[in-house]
Amino acid sequence: MNTRIEKLREYMKTNGLNGFLIGSEANRMYLSGFTGSNAMLLITNSEQYIITDFRYLEQVAKECPDFICIDQGKIGLLRTAFDFACQASCKKIAFEAEHISYSRYQELVKESRIEWIPTEGVVERLREIKEETELEKLAKAESIGDIAFKEVIKFIEENWKKGITENEVALEIERVMRKNGASGNSFDTIVASGAKSSLPHAKPGDEFLKKGDFVVMDFGCIYEGYCSDMTRTIVIGEASPKHREIYDTVLKAQELALQGIRAGLKGKEVDAIARHYITEAGYGNYFGHGLGHSVGIEIHENPRFSMAEEQIIESGMVITVEPGIYLPGFGGVRIEDMVIVTKEGIKNLTHSPKELIIIN
Repeated sequence: MNTRIEKLREYMKTNGLNGFLIGSEANRMYLSGFTGSNAMLLITNSEQYIITDFRYLEQVAKECPDFICIDQGKIGLLRTAFDFACQASCKKIAFEAEHISYSRYQELVKESRIEWIPTEGVVERLREIKEETELEKLAKAESIGDIAFKEVIKFIEENWKKGITENEVALEIERVMRKNGASGNSFDTIVASGAKSSLPHAKPGDEFLKKGDFVVMDFGCIYEGYCSDMTRTIVIGEASPKHREIYDTVLKAQELALQGIRAGLKGKEVDAIARHYITEAGYGNYFGHGLGHSVGIEIHENPRFSMAEEQIIESGMVITVEPGIYLPGFGGVRIEDMVIVTKEGIKNLTHSPKELIIIN
């Protein structure tokens, strides 16, 4: 039995629905296991269909054994889904409003034989608390990141004096992750050195790593469909008192937040732990993003640790903890771990060292 589908059917029953149309790639994978790029799911009270094209028929047979596979033929995904919904006598069908274009919506609503009900976040809420198999994949993905960090430190030590760029560092991180089982990156790798490290989402470029630079490295990979995310910041050559002050402030803020996390708190309450410490240290205006976000099939999921997050954090959620300070013209520091929330606290999935690494 597909317990995820059954949970969705419970929602359908509660809301008087006899069908649910799924178009989101992440939600489609979560419910069916399908990893291809073109498909829709139609879940009814008694059957589940996956509609795709010729390219994926064999793949669906392997990945989705508990789904009825339908070839879209020449009429397309949406039209095929509608036809099968009519055949199944579905009268009231939910669809994912945030994952369907306006033009496709217009196609739906003109079919008056079915009442189409827009929904938001239904499957995403099912995904918030991870199952044990999901936790294992997330832990493995994060462990690949740990390996990459260890290897890239060696790479920088051996090569920075000869001259290496941010791009070369990013490429090495990605090479090591692929070599150790990753199927791809969970987001575009960030490597930012010197004053550029004050940009939280800087793109790696042709800048050479130089003595006196902070180097922020934020990266993650995909392992069996699940993402990882971690950030470490190092110094090249020599750390000034200002380097150490900023780094130690961020590290202490993260440690306090990690110690304070537990199921039952609101996301904003956890964010406030780190934010208060950074503010008291005089850097509150230089920490402009949230403390963290949930991670799973997608790199950014809900709930979050942010100033506005009212949702209660529950046991089994996987969330990042990533305070930062970013000083324009000087540089920035971010330290990020990925943790499992438990009733008592957390289980940290990130094991790379966090003491300030100075590469001579």
